[in-house]
Amino acid sequence: TTKDKLRLLLAHGWHGINFSVEKAHEAAPSTHGIADVLDLVGRANPGIYDPEASVYCIEAGARLLERYDLDLLYLSTTDFVQHKWAPGEPEANAFYARLDRFIGALDSQDIILGITADHGMNAKTNADGAPKVQFIETQLVAAGIAEARVILPITDPYVVHHGALGSYATVYIDDAHTTRATAILRAIPGVEQVLSREQAVATYQLPPDRIGELVVLADQDTVLGRTPDWHELADVAEGLRSHGGLHEGVVPMICNRPLTDQYAELLASGQARNWDLFDFLCNGVLA
Repeated sequence: TTKDKLRLLLAHGWHGINFSVEKAHEAAPSTHGIADVLDLVGRANPGIYDPEASVYCIEAGARLLERYDLDLLYLSTTDFVQHKWAPGEPEANAFYARLDRFIGALDSQDIILGITADHGMNAKTNADGAPKVQFIETQLVAAGIAEARVILPITDPYVVHHGALGSYATVYIDDAHTTRATAILRAIPGVEQVLSREQAVATYQLPPDRIGELVVLADQDTVLGRTPDWHELADVAEGLRSHGGLHEGVVPMICNRPLTDQYAELLASGQARNWDLFDFLCNGVLA
């Protein structure tokens, strides 16, 4: 992986090779199944906010394939570049050129290769370039719903990416206040949907024990926040690109082998999900 937080999740109970770009210099055989990651790649690992971090991840994967006879290899990049630069900007183009080089190195090794993403990305800014954000916890408390607590799942330690601002939020409030809170939230400019827990579970297959009484989705241009003081707004003062709403749901699914008719039809239907990629690669490619 690129971020170590994801490696910790995925490697729980795993005894094979696992390491992150972020902490590649700390890799040890007892915990990571490998020790010499920097020697493997041939250079020091970049910082997590360096566009090269994702490139390093893919390059490390190519080097692992050269060294080991692997049955399965999972590589996960970070979306720092996509948060900071739009497609076509020089920085984005330079990044994808570098990434493409090492994706080619993977493809050249006679493997079944699949590529997908967890979400898309859109600009979330006002005309002056500042983030277009609605601080919904502030607004609920100001309206008298003092116990309101907003959770933003985009939140993680890497706030330079997005300032913990995304287009999805879940709201924890007393049951007695859900009707009033729903009306308040629906009246906020930029809010596209407000759903009850039951509606969110039925519509978006969300886990009922991991969401609040309400789920809020913003429109394509808007992000949701808690309170102004809670966010690192200085990190996104010059513009914000983020995700979390309905408008970042379309993602690519790329395979380097032809698909069987059954799987080609599924892909063309638009009903495949990114988590289906593993099934596609194991069961849906032509020999």
